[in-house]
Amino acid sequence: MTTDTFALPGALEAHEPPEARGVGRDGVRLLVGRRSGRAVTHHAFTDLPDLLRPSDLLVVNVSPTLPAAVRLDRLTVHFSTPAPDDGDGAWLVELRCQRGTSSVPYGGGTPGEWIPMPGGATLTLLRRRTPRLWEARLTTDVIPYLRRHGVPIAYPYVDGEWPISAYQTAFALDRGAGSAEMPSAARAFTPEIVTRLVSRGVLIAPLTLHTGVASPEAHEPPYAEPYEVPAATAALVEHVRARGGRVIAVGTTVVRALETAGTDGHVRARSGWTRHLVTPDSGVRIVDGLLTGLHEPRSSHLRMLRAIAGDALLDRVYDAALTERYLFHEFGDANLLLP
Repeated sequence: MTTDTFALPGALEAHEPPEARGVGRDGVRLLVGRRSGRAVTHHAFTDLPDLLRPSDLLVVNVSPTLPAAVRLDRLTVHFSTPAPDDGDGAWLVELRCQRGTSSVPYGGGTPGEWIPMPGGATLTLLRRRTPRLWEARLTTDVIPYLRRHGVPIAYPYVDGEWPISAYQTAFALDRGAGSAEMPSAARAFTPEIVTRLVSRGVLIAPLTLHTGVASPEAHEPPYAEPYEVPAATAALVEHVRARGGRVIAVGTTVVRALETAGTDGHVRARSGWTRHLVTPDSGVRIVDGLLTGLHEPRSSHLRMLRAIAGDALLDRVYDAALTERYLFHEFGDANLLLP
């Protein structure tokens, strides 16, 4: 088996938040892979502070999750991100056919088409930007509109409907923008875990990357997303690396932002749009380790994981995840990859 070809049994998909399974947010399991010796070990997420070293730096994404899905009678519109390089309020959106509480991709639509939306708004399709994403314009400000009429994006493996609070992490900061989908690697953190990490001497620094839609059916590489690496975070990353510490990204979004801000091997405060792809060919210059979820086969995220962990270790990790019946997706278990 390799992480490019494995079959994910439906029983290993997390169909609801862990709280609905009778455990706390931090009650998920933690699968640890160490590149040194290719060792794989099994833990609870509450063991995380004991698995890290004093002076390790965790970098977290503070982007909040938006209720980015708007349901119509037959269609659902997923709002992804503002259209890059557009100053006139256009957004990238995905059209999907409604199937109960979830949806499947819809291939229709024509440039110039008007779609009546709840609350009296109208969405105008402008042009296709990818095979599934349209550039479109809503007749009102998008984010306030989503807060009134939207629900969290949910895919067919999620049972039932969950409030937007189920899709927020402990680090989410509402600054008027947000992500179409939860930066889910940080979902298991609780105030208690953060307190234990800080007490142990583990450092924590924020950045922002607002994620767009990432339909699991498409297996597309990431496209442009807005990000910001603050000056204080950049300085702390440089401080830790200069002293031999480890920089551990909490989520693939953090890897993407840090590697964008450190293309020459030194992280500087930067913001804008990133199209940077982390692959085994590009490698990583800044990040030493990664805390993430377990990703479905053929996901573009797995190329990033291979860049960090290497082929042999990642295959061992996913063999262990399947054998020991770890749960996948945003409400599932966690995976820590260390040097």
